Amino acid sequence: MLHLRLIVPADRTDDVVRTIEKTVGTTHLAVVPGAARSPSGDLVLCDVAREAGDELIGSLRALGVAEAGSIAVENIDLSLSQRAEKATEEAPGESADAVLWEHLRDATHEESTLSVTYVAFLALATMLAACGVMLDNAILIVGAMAVGPEFGPLAGISTALVQRAPRLAGRCLTALLVGFAAAMVLTAGFAWVLDQLGLFERAMVEAARPNTAFIYQPDWISFVVALLAGIAGTLSLTSSKSGALIGVAISVTTVPAAANAAVAFSYRDYGQTWGSTGQLLANLAGIVLAGTVTLLVQKALWATQKHAQKRA
Repeated sequence: MLHLRLIVPADRTDDVVRTIEKTVGTTHLAVVPGAARSPSGDLVLCDVAREAGDELIGSLRALGVAEAGSIAVENIDLSLSQRAEKATEEAPGESADAVLWEHLRDATHEESTLSVTYVAFLALATMLAACGVMLDNAILIVGAMAVGPEFGPLAGISTALVQRAPRLAGRCLTALLVGFAAAMVLTAGFAWVLDQLGLFERAMVEAARPNTAFIYQPDWISFVVALLAGIAGTLSLTSSKSGALIGVAISVTTVPAAANAAVAFSYRDYGQTWGSTGQLLANLAGIVLAGTVTLLVQKALWATQKHAQKRA
């Protein structure tokens, strides 16, 4: 279940209440006239089944509630109510299959904002991965993958393509390109400093590295893994099962590939630089492609499921 807290201008409260009442899957409607002060208006509260949430939020936006007032949505972890159970049963579809597009756009927008924190996390992850590839240490590689925040912009691009939101796509693409460029430049400088300290050396780059050589040797398996990770990551976002994102993060080699490209470039090993860059691009493309297709399939299946249930 979702809990909606609305601030509604008084002249639109009746329309909002009627919209909530006619939406299948809503319950626990409460109206507190004149309770809101900034902006002024009425406070309207209700609960709605997750599978009916996107339809209701869209209807409320159409009434101008978001512009003239506010729409706040919270997940309800526990609701002990027979009315809530009945609302969930009446709502079309299954909760786990529902996609809250407004929530997805908001989440990906937040995760894909180019900020100092975002670049710092990406740069630190890339530096950790640089230590991993130079030491041929798979544990460090896995740790670096988990730290990297790059899945947010990738999911944002997929969402923007499906929702036809060019501004979101531009924001995500900027965060992705600028973030990786900054992280790779900082990692190249990091490698130079460690080389001066005697902690890195050319022999490390040229060594066989059986545990991490795959990072600069892209193949079709790498692309397949990126596709699978993109599907899993998208499903975890749309179903609110965020724990799966950790598995997604440590299954693709975006950050390690960027790290190896930066280190190899600092030692003028352009063969590894191009190989790592190819691995990076293959992973990025695979995740975006898989995420976009997954969202399109979810959108189509949800529409079909709702139509079939309404006809029944």
